[in-house]
Amino acid sequence: MQRLTFAFCTFNRADRLDKLVGAMREQACPVSFEILAVNNNSSDATPEVLARLANQPGPPLRWVTETTQGIVPARNRAIREAIDSSILVFIDDDELPQPGLLNAVTDAILNEGADCVGGPIAIDFAPFAPPSWLDNELSGFLGALYHGPSPFWITSDHAPIWSGNVAYRMQLFRENSVLRFDLRYNREGIGIGGGSDAIMFRTLLALDFKIRYRPDMAITHSVDRWKLTRRYFLKLHYRAGLRRGRYQLPDYPRTVFGIPPFLASHFLRQAADALWMQVAQRPGALRQAMNATNALGCLVGYGQRGKP
Repeated sequence: MQRLTFAFCTFNRADRLDKLVGAMREQACPVSFEILAVNNNSSDATPEVLARLANQPGPPLRWVTETTQGIVPARNRAIREAIDSSILVFIDDDELPQPGLLNAVTDAILNEGADCVGGPIAIDFAPFAPPSWLDNELSGFLGALYHGPSPFWITSDHAPIWSGNVAYRMQLFRENSVLRFDLRYNREGIGIGGGSDAIMFRTLLALDFKIRYRPDMAITHSVDRWKLTRRYFLKLHYRAGLRRGRYQLPDYPRTVFGIPPFLASHFLRQAADALWMQVAQRPGALRQAMNATNALGCLVGYGQRGKP
């Protein structure tokens, strides 16, 4: 019998859980489904709220506590907890599923043969107004995602999907015990960065698994006010570069003090362009500054290789 697990990982967002679980329970689904909550050491009222919600009618809510801090241990705990299910669907605790999400997931996996499926993520800024400098491109770094109104098979990383709105055929994880979210890309608490979902997506692409985009698999994502600053975007790109330099770049034979010279020159060029654009008040100055901080992160991350 087909069975679906609709999961979210949560940390200190007790005030959002009633609305989230209510929206999850309202989903129509052609197969039986449970809701799985992974509490990641929340210090607020999350355990009490989850215990209360578990006793309410509707699709059953099961919750566990993952004591290793971070989104990667929490997501991997969800995989372990759902290992006997047919499908695992992830949503984040600051999101809400739109009607039809589970119908789209089950159709893509059970009828179309997808191994992985994802869909649009719309940004909800309420009750705050987005800053004037935040354009559509930058919104993508807050999780916004839209690849158009038509479904299609994803065959390259030019059309990514993110774990805030993604589903997997669980056979993938049952047959490959090492296919898990990468702990090197962990993000703890309300920290910045991560990237384990991008690594999982690229891994599935490299293994030729069938990945589907479904526009009817939609969610809305509420953005925390502290992310609506230029500083957030710069730190996000620095930390992404840090992980890329430490874990993804190849080993280069020519280094000076452990750093390939071209990484240093690349950073200096990016930084000079960012400074010039800022002084001249050119459009795209923030985006160029993000490129510069990413290049700096790559340089620093490469220098950290082999260090604890």
